[in-house]
Amino acid sequence: GAGTVDRMLYYYFGNKEGLFRAVLERAYEKLGEAEQRLHLTGADPVDGMRQLIAFTWNYYLEHPEFIRLLNTENLHGGEHVKKSRRVKSLSFPLLSILTDLLARGAARRQFRRDVDPVQIYVTIAALGYFYLANRHTLSRFLGVDLMAATLRKAWLEHITDVVLGHILVRPAVDNRRPKARG
Repeated sequence: GAGTVDRMLYYYFGNKEGLFRAVLERAYEKLGEAEQRLHLTGADPVDGMRQLIAFTWNYYLEHPEFIRLLNTENLHGGEHVKKSRRVKSLSFPLLSILTDLLARGAARRQFRRDVDPVQIYVTIAALGYFYLANRHTLSRFLGVDLMAATLRKAWLEHITDVVLGHILVRPAVDNRRPKARG
C-alpha cells in the first residue's frame, strides 16, 4: 500500500526535505544537460546569442515544473540548494557559453567589451522566468492571455531586443553642430 511507498521514499531520501532536494538537484541536472547540447562555439556571436536566448525561453516554457520548483525553493529561502552538495558541483554550461559568445562578439567588435556575463544571464533568466511564473495573475490583471502563441513569440522577440540592444556595439554618434551656411 501507500505506507510501503512512503517507507521506501524515506529509506532512500531520509525525509520530505531530502526528497525535495533530490528532485531539485535532478531538475538542475536536466537543465545543465540541455545546456550542454547547445553547440554555439562555432556560431556567429549575434546568431549564437539569439539561439541562447531562445533556448532559455523555450526551456522555461517547456518545463513549467522547473519554474514551480524554483518558486517553491525561493519560498524556502534557498535552504535546499544551500544544503545540496550536488547543486554546487553541477556546472551550469549556460554561463560559460554566454561568456564565450560575449568574448568572441567583443573580439569581432560586434559586442561591447564591458558587458558582464552574469548580468546578461540574470537578465535573460529574469525576463523569461517572471513572465512565465506570473502568467496567470498577469493575464488576469492585464486582460490578455499571455500564453497565446502570438504574445509568447512577441515576448521572445522583446527579450532578444533588450539583450542585443544592451550588448551590441553602437555606431559612434556625431554630436558636432552642423556648420552654418551663409
